[in-house]
Amino acid sequence: MTCVPKREFGNEDNQFMSQLEPKPQRITSLDQFRGYTVFGMFVVNFVGGFAVTPLVLKHHHTYCSYADTIMPQFLFAVGFAYRLTLLRRLESGDRSAAYGKVIRRNLGLLLLAFVIYPLGSGIQSWSDLQTSNLHDVLVSEFKRNLFQTLTHIAVTSLWVLPVIAAGKMTRVSFAVASGLAHFGLSYWFNYEWVNTAPNGIDGGPLGFLTWTIPLLAGSLAYDVVRESTALAACRWCLTHGTVLMVLAYLLSSLHLSPIGWGETSPKITFELAAPPFVSVETKPPDGNLFTMSQRSGSITYLIFGAGISLAVYAFFIAWCDIQGHQLGLFRTLGVNALAGYIIHGFVDQAVSPFVPRDVPAGVLIASTLAYLWVCYFFLRYLEVKKLFFRL
Repeated sequence: MTCVPKREFGNEDNQFMSQLEPKPQRITSLDQFRGYTVFGMFVVNFVGGFAVTPLVLKHHHTYCSYADTIMPQFLFAVGFAYRLTLLRRLESGDRSAAYGKVIRRNLGLLLLAFVIYPLGSGIQSWSDLQTSNLHDVLVSEFKRNLFQTLTHIAVTSLWVLPVIAAGKMTRVSFAVASGLAHFGLSYWFNYEWVNTAPNGIDGGPLGFLTWTIPLLAGSLAYDVVRESTALAACRWCLTHGTVLMVLAYLLSSLHLSPIGWGETSPKITFELAAPPFVSVETKPPDGNLFTMSQRSGSITYLIFGAGISLAVYAFFIAWCDIQGHQLGLFRTLGVNALAGYIIHGFVDQAVSPFVPRDVPAGVLIASTLAYLWVCYFFLRYLEVKKLFFRL
């Protein structure tokens, strides 16, 4: 990865949280949506570990918090830009070149993920490489450390490659089939495995099956924006987003335990669940395949994530594309989103040692503002100098 003045690194359409250099034909609502999502990531990743932080800003894994809504929005933005980019390339008529570029870029994203998410300390010495438990060590390392945001985006993008340029019903059917496949595998073994120490992250290695849902929802939103007026697109996103959120909530009121979790035979029960963003006392895992859980990558969580992504994007269509507003902060975070993703981790590591985990609320707010300012300073500097990181 390099940084080059007054030019973008690589292709103009990066399918991971990327932003094009400002041009008249840009979709402002998507730019602002992506910038808002990056800002939300900054906030929840910094404040999540403090005792005074409200539970709604933390990942809890037995309900959907505000923090849990951020990653589905990234996948939503990826799906939107992914379809836009691929269709544009396919218009050239060279299908093999278009698909080949997608594959190479996602393999490159996997390599970048391997560098950003270093494996842990499972292998301590040369003798560890010669023991019979090497397989267990490697499985644990890859299960916990490697499969985080960038890896999930790359793997999910490769998984949906056969259908991303297809018609609406094909993509909807593929999303449904992928979600059901994840549900079946979770019932069989994956739920227990992901929730067994060392716990998986964002659904573990099979999480791509349900991350398909918000990604393809983003691709459907692109179709509507391309084919409809801004007002019609806003209504479509809000309506379908609401339907998905209600569906996810009703499904989360069901209860089915995976194999070996106390039930001798499959038994589905119904009890109205607490709504999203309302914390529950149950500690994860709760043994229910229908619980909204980011750690488990549950189908209800990703349906809800797709729904709230559509609803939030509807707001940005109304605010930006209809009313003509935009926020400079979101623009700055959006034009260098990949740089922001990398930089914010280093800033966190620099600021956090000066902020004990048990600080009072006032100190945490001041520390968070300082952390956000440093992140913004770097990204604003890159924007002013026209330095854009691209894969």
